Amino acid sequence: MVGSCRSWECSPKLALQGEFSFAEHAVGWWCRGQSRASRLAASPGAPGRRHHSRARELKATGTAHFFNFLLNSSDYRILLKDEDHDRMYVGSKDYVLSLDLHDINREPLIIHWPASQQRIEECILSGKNSNGECGNFIRLIQPWNRTHLYVCGTGAYNPICAFVNRGRKAQDYIFYLEPDKLESGKGKCSYDPKVDTVSALINEELYAGVYIDFMGTDAAIFRTMGKQTAMRTDQYNSRWLNDPAFVRAQLIPDSSERNDDKLYFFFREKSADAPLSPGVYSRIGRICLNDDGGHCCLVNKWSTFLKARLVCSVPGPDGIETHFDELQDVFIQQTQDTKNPVIYAVFSASGSVFKGSAVCVYSMADIRMVFNGPFAHKEGPNYQWMPYTGKMPYPRPGTCPGGTFTPSMKSTKDYPDEVINFMRAHPLMYHAVYPTHRQPLVVRTNVNYRFTTVAVDQVDAADGRYEVLFLGTDRGTVQKVIVLPRDDMETEELMLEEIEVFKVPAPIKTMTISSKRQQLYVSSAVGVTHLALHRCDVYGEACADCCLARDPYCAWDGSACTRYSASSKRYSVGQGEGQGGTPQPRAPPLTSHFPTGGAGGRTSGMATPSGSAAATTPMVSGVWDEAL
Repeated sequence: MVGSCRSWECSPKLALQGEFSFAEHAVGWWCRGQSRASRLAASPGAPGRRHHSRARELKATGTAHFFNFLLNSSDYRILLKDEDHDRMYVGSKDYVLSLDLHDINREPLIIHWPASQQRIEECILSGKNSNGECGNFIRLIQPWNRTHLYVCGTGAYNPICAFVNRGRKAQDYIFYLEPDKLESGKGKCSYDPKVDTVSALINEELYAGVYIDFMGTDAAIFRTMGKQTAMRTDQYNSRWLNDPAFVRAQLIPDSSERNDDKLYFFFREKSADAPLSPGVYSRIGRICLNDDGGHCCLVNKWSTFLKARLVCSVPGPDGIETHFDELQDVFIQQTQDTKNPVIYAVFSASGSVFKGSAVCVYSMADIRMVFNGPFAHKEGPNYQWMPYTGKMPYPRPGTCPGGTFTPSMKSTKDYPDEVINFMRAHPLMYHAVYPTHRQPLVVRTNVNYRFTTVAVDQVDAADGRYEVLFLGTDRGTVQKVIVLPRDDMETEELMLEEIEVFKVPAPIKTMTISSKRQQLYVSSAVGVTHLALHRCDVYGEACADCCLARDPYCAWDGSACTRYSASSKRYSVGQGEGQGGTPQPRAPPLTSHFPTGGAGGRTSGMATPSGSAAATTPMVSGVWDEAL
């Protein structure tokens, strides 16, 4: 049961402390060990104890750690979490940060990588600096190998990429940009910092959803680097991509056969059928990793690209669905079966009549069923979409070469022309992908905010496993939510806590969870912070209060509300403390400096763990004034 009292019972004295309603009295008594189902059935809708936490309170209690070094930067994005190195890599305007996962203020490693002054002046002359866009906004950080990262930035509207040496082990404290390995970022990173780039680096080949031109009119899913042919989506073909906003890219294997591996892209795009349809559609698309394009048609273009609509809607009593059409973020919850992760997606609706947000959950079985179903077909611009009922060419369009169903075809260049021509005209599936139970998991309407990000943690409580959702908002808060089943096959949503993460409110940009360290890492335009996933002590000093909170992380241990553990061992994490609880002095950040323009910029070697650096390395220090 959520907020379990374990084997200890709440005494009548504890259960009746404070001012409770009759229902709360009952829940306090039921905390003695009844099942979750019986408790919910007896008291439907019994609320959890919601806590609203401010940034100042989080800092005072030591449950949040804000990045405290003063940088002349903005627009922070958590782009890579590496638990093997115990590091988190963050990109911002002109900076690449390597932060300790245990304490982001402990010996941060910092690379200063601005655009050259000449490039900034050229960018300003082109009229692109109205909101400070003429900087090098880091938008891509991917692991290249054990010792290097591949990093790309907007380069003041001239994308540029480089390799960063991070050392073989975290203890090496190595973090510097290699100046002799700069290269163009076209097709890898967008020009405009307001346009998101999604990417995946697989077998030294970079796949990216990106806008590849200065004006931001040519969107593509690109493959560059590596040994295979450079590939992209069909250019200026609105049936393939129509002004998309890319959200996530994720490799999800289809089977044990590696040749069947597919890369999935999540994005939203403008509808080509407006005004007869919603102005925006959310999509899931996919490509085969071993796609080589066609022989005569679609040369150097994807010949396996397919897409389908992602639907997140609330069914009404009259059969009319209320849709949340704008995909904002996606979280991939891995399972023991790597072929079948669970997909959590955040959507918003921002029309003039209806505003709100929702979280929907999708299964890979439903997604694959749609991609194995009929293709969408349209006879002409004035016709409606219908399922394609004509003769299907072989192999089925979208099938990977050399895979389970095409073992004799080693390349898409071996596919017949009718397969390639069909793919070019029919990239869209007829059926849409609906969420589990065909309804959202969480819904917010008639509120003055919307969800921007989602992260999910699996928690083992006294009576089973729970999924805890952390939902970032555009007003700078994070909501901690659980969804419980009811006996009538419905669900009950409980917001356990809402946290004001930063002193200066700003939309939450990115979030990631470390279950290993029990931390949530959050970024926004004003900074980076990490929070404890649980703060059981805030729920009060009585068993009833602990149980009423219904937080699966917490349980009453006989004397206090503490983190639940299946074993009898209690543990605590001392942030910034060494053995014996001795506070460790915080060293200055290790900083190196390199301009994207190459010539004319200052370069430096590697800084040392003690905080000293080469003479050309500017040090960064001070306290951030935007975050507590």
